[in-house]
Amino acid sequence: MNDMSEIKVRPTIATDLNKLVAFDHTTTSEAVWQLEVRRDNGQVATTFREVRLPRSISIQYPHDQFSLPDDWVKRSMMFTALNAADPLGYISLLERGSASTVWVLDLVVDVPKRRLGVASALLAAGQAWAESRSHRRFILELQSKNVPAIRFAQKSGFDFCGYNDQYYLNKDVALFFAKTLK
Repeated sequence: MNDMSEIKVRPTIATDLNKLVAFDHTTTSEAVWQLEVRRDNGQVATTFREVRLPRSISIQYPHDQFSLPDDWVKRSMMFTALNAADPLGYISLLERGSASTVWVLDLVVDVPKRRLGVASALLAAGQAWAESRSHRRFILELQSKNVPAIRFAQKSGFDFCGYNDQYYLNKDVALFFAKTLK
């Protein structure tokens, strides 16, 4: 598959779930967004800077892969990208709060299918769904170690809007990137 037109995105169905759980959810990165916190005279300043690593690291998915199906039933919507009948990736969405916001909690493309436009197609489907429900904000939740995903978010028009230290079970920092919807 090397043509974006071969990617079809549809709502996820029950028979997709075992295949989606079986995806390789890891990624590699040659850099991280490093959090620096400075406290001075009662004020706190935080900054992030991209730090290049001496060698690539493998980044484990921040959610327990075996409990994903239990988490997915709590989502507001989920889409699967396919090439013919082959699942390529998925996105899970959660409507949150009175601010009319949709959070992207999972955006995963199976390793051999990455860099072919699958994540872009899934993100577009998720955004269209959020807009059809009159939501105003679309937020991506990413690990600070996942620089390829951070760059993808920035390339896709998302802006950094916050973080949560020790957010994930493994104590990683979560970064949040937002986009205003029409």
